[in-house]
Amino acid sequence: MRRKLVAGNWKMHGSLAENQALLGALKAALNGLQGGGVAVCAPFPYLAQLQSELAGTSLAWGAQNVSEHAKGAFTGEVSTSMLKDFGCTYAIVGHSERRSLYGESDETVAKKFMAAQAAGLTPILCVGETLDEREGNITEQVVGRQLDAVINAAGVEALAKAVVAYEPVWAIGTGKTASPEQAQAVHAFIRGKVAALDPAVADGLVIQYGGSVKASNAAELMAQPDID
Repeated sequence: MRRKLVAGNWKMHGSLAENQALLGALKAALNGLQGGGVAVCAPFPYLAQLQSELAGTSLAWGAQNVSEHAKGAFTGEVSTSMLKDFGCTYAIVGHSERRSLYGESDETVAKKFMAAQAAGLTPILCVGETLDEREGNITEQVVGRQLDAVINAAGVEALAKAVVAYEPVWAIGTGKTASPEQAQAVHAFIRGKVAALDPAVADGLVIQYGGSVKASNAAELMAQPDID
């Protein structure tokens, strides 16, 4: 039985006052939720606020990025130990905006994935294709390559302590959403790829869909057999 997780990513948005209102609403609606989990991933400056507001609730929190380096002369970077100081349990790695805007390679993402796990954090590994790649019918090739980078570096068993998030780049912040059938097809591909290496890991693997999910389409997306 796969556990469920709903993770929210604020991107580079928010203020102390806006965060307070949002976190208050989340706690009122979701604290004590049974049979699933909720995690909020916020920009680094707001992690202390998350820790203060969410400690003692059933809601978890995490960061939108993390350094692959444990410490050193990497000005502006944030290490896993720093995230742990603020009670984080999750860290997003490989988000499409990190890959496309900041040039993070598959190798770098794999290193961040392993650094997060080594520190006891649960990495949320983002994979997904651009519009050109989808229209070129190479979605599975792209997503498979992104997965292989982590599997080859960390081993398929590492996915048992991670979350995979399929986030088609063309559907993030654009208002476009993959149809339930499109999303399910990629989720099934991911689970099948992992199953070929370790069926038990694949069976328990949480694979989320992200990309313009909203109240009007969430239920239909989550009803798909491989979308968690």
